[in-house]
Amino acid sequence: MLLSHHARLRELWRIAAMYRIDTHLPTEEVPQLQPLARLIRTHWAAWGKEHQPNAIKYALEDMGTLFLKLGQLLSTRRDLVPPEIIEQLVQLQDKVKPFDADVAITQIQDRKHGLNQSIDALFARFDVKPLAAASIAQVHTAAMHDGREVVVKVVRPDIRATIISDFELLRELASWASARIEAARAIHIIDIVEDYRQVMLNELDLTLEADNTTQMRNNFLGSALIYVPEVYDAAKNVMVMERIQGVPISQIEVFDQLGYDRAALAEKGLTIFFTQVFRDNFFHADMHPGNVFVETPPVKTLSADMTAVDLGHEPRYIGLDCAIMGTLSKEDQLIVARMLLAVMNNNFTAMVDIVSRAGWIPPNADKHALMRDMKRTVGPMLQKSINDIDFAGVLMQILDIARRHHMSIPPQLMLLLKTLVHVEGLGRELYPDLDIWSLAKPILSSWIKEQLDPMRNLQQLRQELPEILLSTTDIPKLLDQGLQSLASQGSRQDSQLREIQQIRADMLNDRRRDWLALTGFAIFIAIGTQVGWLAPIFYLLAILAVIWRILL
Repeated sequence: MLLSHHARLRELWRIAAMYRIDTHLPTEEVPQLQPLARLIRTHWAAWGKEHQPNAIKYALEDMGTLFLKLGQLLSTRRDLVPPEIIEQLVQLQDKVKPFDADVAITQIQDRKHGLNQSIDALFARFDVKPLAAASIAQVHTAAMHDGREVVVKVVRPDIRATIISDFELLRELASWASARIEAARAIHIIDIVEDYRQVMLNELDLTLEADNTTQMRNNFLGSALIYVPEVYDAAKNVMVMERIQGVPISQIEVFDQLGYDRAALAEKGLTIFFTQVFRDNFFHADMHPGNVFVETPPVKTLSADMTAVDLGHEPRYIGLDCAIMGTLSKEDQLIVARMLLAVMNNNFTAMVDIVSRAGWIPPNADKHALMRDMKRTVGPMLQKSINDIDFAGVLMQILDIARRHHMSIPPQLMLLLKTLVHVEGLGRELYPDLDIWSLAKPILSSWIKEQLDPMRNLQQLRQELPEILLSTTDIPKLLDQGLQSLASQGSRQDSQLREIQQIRADMLNDRRRDWLALTGFAIFIAIGTQVGWLAPIFYLLAILAVIWRILL
């Protein structure tokens, strides 16, 4: 129950009020949020404060790791979140103070979730000053006894219990909202919370990240495009991997000093992305600038007077932080390829037909209105010259239209689109004249032709034929079950309709009582904190409001 989380709820209420989150909520678009906005305004922390720019960003950072990471994940969901809130979410900074090195060493040596060896047995040198620190883990540099330089990633102590507790609260809030707010049901808020819960828990298990890193490394062994460092050892809370020499992709001036071809680098980045999606069906879904490095020579310092060097090969990308990886079903792969080609060909009729066949559009949606919105909003953007087209902007406009038309887009596809936006943005930053269209179109066309090749499909059918023949033995039984179900369905519909009407009436009554009790509780608590010796009376009234709702 929500009341079991009362202390955490009060803390979140205070933070939301302090930053006046109520002024950022889309109350006109979702009227059901108006009571929540009023509740936030009643807290004393909101008194005398006005609308604050970037308030959602600062509030989520203050609310803790889960809410910060959740905000970062939601920053990719333009199909769910209004653009003005997205602009704040993309600015979230995952930087925190490092925890003590002795705690890190204890985590590394732990018998259950660590490497179960002493730090001296594991490393010839362990640097106590962390190389980097984030909300989930921090990284130390070290050297193995055979001389190999490594980085050691260590999960923050006790972070799992905090995140699980907060997710229990989020699940309760999602269930409560889904039962009362139509917009919450429309976006399947409970499923979203569960999906992100799994993503977050996966980030806390470094053995999963190690497996992902190893798989991606195997996919690109010997590649001239990207190098993925080797994982030497891993446990649930610790991962030891090869240390690489490189700089973040954002340090463009370094590439110029080293004489790198930025145009070639940009094209390599896009080729890596499409190779991951369509050849391997295993793509890095968190490719922000901090996770994308480029090889540099083994120099101790990068200075302005550096001269061009020869690595012995063309510089490659370096793949890091493989905690969040994406995969698509064969059907979704084909849908993505056809959608991208439709956008590139400015064919919005095909675009709407594709998403309709995929089942992403509600049955009662106006397809003609959706097509008009696409043509009116996105069409002019595609009429520009290649160099002037903002591909990320095109995708963002499409996703904003999807949100307005209540399209249901699978989370894995949203991960893919977010990654494509990041890759295109990084490529354009490296080389502003990057032509993503001419690079992507032949890759997509070739892959679609390969998937639709009759000989290939015939060979696949031949392999699956024994299983198909075996399944035909179930046809008589399935036909009989279907006929029986149809015969009994009509008699149940009337009773089900009456039950649905009664449930709807009960839900409306429960919603009114919930808001009355919650508003009364909040008002009495807020007054009680301000009136001195009369406070116990108002606290008692707040308790009575809760008891009234429980007993009613």
